[in-house]
Amino acid sequence: MDLRSETIQRVIAKYKFHDVALEELDNIENAFPGMIPSVGRYTFNDGSQKELLKLNGNLPVKYEGRSYNFPIQLWLIDSFPVTPPICLLRPTPDMIIREGKHVDARGRIYLPILHNWDHPKSSVVALLEEMICKFQEAPPLASSVPGEKNPQELLAFVNNLRINDSTVRHHDQPSPVRHHDQPVHKVSVVGGGDLGMAAVMSILAKCKVDKVVFIDVAESSTKGGSTDLEIFKLPKIEVSKDLSASRGSRVIVVTANAWSGEQSYVSVVQTNVDLFRGIIPTLAQLNPSAVMIIASQPVDVMTHVAWRQSGLPPTQVIGAGCNLDSERLSYILNISLNAHKQAWVIGEHSDNKVPVMSNNEPGSKKLLEITGLDATKPLLGRAFDIMKNQGQRSWSVGLSVADITNSILTDRKKVHSITTLAQGWSGIGAEVFLSLPCLLGSSGSMRLAGVSLGKEEDSKLKESIKSLTNLMSQLRI
Repeated sequence: MDLRSETIQRVIAKYKFHDVALEELDNIENAFPGMIPSVGRYTFNDGSQKELLKLNGNLPVKYEGRSYNFPIQLWLIDSFPVTPPICLLRPTPDMIIREGKHVDARGRIYLPILHNWDHPKSSVVALLEEMICKFQEAPPLASSVPGEKNPQELLAFVNNLRINDSTVRHHDQPSPVRHHDQPVHKVSVVGGGDLGMAAVMSILAKCKVDKVVFIDVAESSTKGGSTDLEIFKLPKIEVSKDLSASRGSRVIVVTANAWSGEQSYVSVVQTNVDLFRGIIPTLAQLNPSAVMIIASQPVDVMTHVAWRQSGLPPTQVIGAGCNLDSERLSYILNISLNAHKQAWVIGEHSDNKVPVMSNNEPGSKKLLEITGLDATKPLLGRAFDIMKNQGQRSWSVGLSVADITNSILTDRKKVHSITTLAQGWSGIGAEVFLSLPCLLGSSGSMRLAGVSLGKEEDSKLKESIKSLTNLMSQLRI
């Protein structure tokens, strides 16, 4: 559609800064002629719609010396360019979004320039240039064909993308051949002690596994217990002190801690970080396709550390987080209060935890959504108060870890509140890990969409983000 067309001129005339917006569009057309303007109706989070300008196009990105096209869409709010555009990926049906630091599970793009938008210093041309730079570092799209993990294989899918106003298509690509070989259900638990033992026994009881490898890390302060497993020779259990025994695992559970007698909390956490440095990179190298579940403490920080040290996508590095609290909350709502709604506890694994509830009716087959309605607050508050007196012992955390493991092994697509990269969720700009509702399957986690929280709940999340960011800045990772 021509920038000077009657339709575009009619819509842009309603923009608060239409003359400046037209000038900005001219600059975009000169720098990125492939970004095609058109008109559409955008649906906001509250359900309201508005006729707005949008730009569709393929973003050229070079990776490993080759050029690829990533399909994107920019919605220009009616206060554009004073306010930044809403940026989205538009993958083909045979591609999946690689959720990460700059892209959420729904394809919403988050970049520093968007977070710090300041027109006229900030522009869409600069935005697209930054987008290219970030996508070169971490390609945001992947093939949906199981087993294709190599970046070159993943990016081959986007080499011949074509885009139009209504849909994105991938031309001249044959239907992928899918192989359905029966996977080996091998799980490794790294770290001895009560929690490691509880995780092993719970996984054996709840999950259909071919083998559980229990790796008792010598440097961990929670070592021990593995000798009894060797003595009594439980079926399907292999005991080892060598990380290489984990090779071929579909799930890796890390329970190792290295608490020292240091007085400073930062120093205490640093001992765990140092322990992880000798464990996580090796586990990731041996098992690049595995999902890593962190149960070491503090779980929010250690999951963040494990993700940084592993080099794996954030969808494959998760923490046990608030899953146990969430399962307890849903149970109380259903059994004690007869609410029959799924609920989750989100945020930091601390006193700043926040309960939220599913927006779906019982039995609904729609993708679960979180409600932000104030009407749910009294009910959630009652349930939350009931569960406050329940502590978290090793066996209960072990059962929670087994619950998460089972969803991964069986590709159950159940929603758990697990520790995950929160950046980009509900406008969170900081690189921080929090417990959020995530759909769990064989390839890892996918976050549910964000929600507008109440003032009190939002304040708790912000306090947690500030506290965790401050602690991470003091650690040597």
